[in-house]
Amino acid sequence: MDYKALDPSKVYLITGSAGFIGYFLSRKLLEQGCTVIGLDNLNDYYDVKLKNTRLELLKQHEKFNFIKVDISEKSTITHIFKEYKPNIVVNLAAQAGVRYSIENPDVYIQSNVIGFYNILEACREFPVEHLVYASSSSVYGANKKVPFEETDFVDHPVSLYASTKKTNELMAHTYSHLYKLPATGLRFFTVYGPMGRPDMAYFGFADKHFAGEPIKIYNNGDFENDLYRDFTFIDDIVTGIERLLAKPPTESALHKVFNIGNSSPEKLMVFIETLERTLSNALDKEVVFKKVFEPIKPGDVPATYASTELLEKAIGFRPKTSIEDGLQKFADWYVEYNKIRI
Repeated sequence: MDYKALDPSKVYLITGSAGFIGYFLSRKLLEQGCTVIGLDNLNDYYDVKLKNTRLELLKQHEKFNFIKVDISEKSTITHIFKEYKPNIVVNLAAQAGVRYSIENPDVYIQSNVIGFYNILEACREFPVEHLVYASSSSVYGANKKVPFEETDFVDHPVSLYASTKKTNELMAHTYSHLYKLPATGLRFFTVYGPMGRPDMAYFGFADKHFAGEPIKIYNNGDFENDLYRDFTFIDDIVTGIERLLAKPPTESALHKVFNIGNSSPEKLMVFIETLERTLSNALDKEVVFKKVFEPIKPGDVPATYASTELLEKAIGFRPKTSIEDGLQKFADWYVEYNKIRI
């Protein structure tokens, strides 16, 4: 399938631009000469230093304009759309994390529901060519049928985070139907890589090890019935988004939802052993985590496994980076970023 290059004359507005996916997507667009308006509230859900590091790298690009704003501030969002008139919008700003949604539900409603509503309203008032937004594999809840397909029943989320992402899909569908807004939702499957989110398990495992602490593994120590995760490397995610940006949905179906995952799930313990090995390679010294096994946490699901047939049919691409290659890139970055010397 021929890949249609992005049009550098268009203005791309990316919310959550100092976040993990937002940073790498912004960088990719800027490298192609596109104008990027980056929005982020730089909240302290995880280390703001890492967000600022990403942001400083983006600010080196002449066509990057950054605005510190929370998408729940409707009047400011409306003003930004009025001033910059973006052609394409990518909404990646959200309060992330399944477990944190149990501890602090308010922020999920504020950012993921009210904030997304404000983006939809701005896209309605100042029509855009394409809205791409982040959904999540968590919408599949405790579905037993694998791989997960976009046509599966997703009305039984098992966390508030998942509920807000399912809500986003319903809201986008409604706005597409009522206001002819071309919109694409992306169900991300466990995205990882260098400069990733410190709240993610693989990052936390590395942090714990180098702090001399054991890692907690929430699988009951049951290796036979271990958790499975569809780990997706950041470069594959960005390539998928980039290709979709140039292909807005057509009149016949103005709202579409795609899985974007590796479609090759790995046992959690295999992932952990690979992380130990890649950190060992990066340091040229054996790394073995101290491990504590605990019960599965509320809101966690036994397996995530993406069917990516729809994505491949639409854009001629499927994620394919192995965890060995992806985690080696993370480990090399982690050791360098934290200046770890053994």
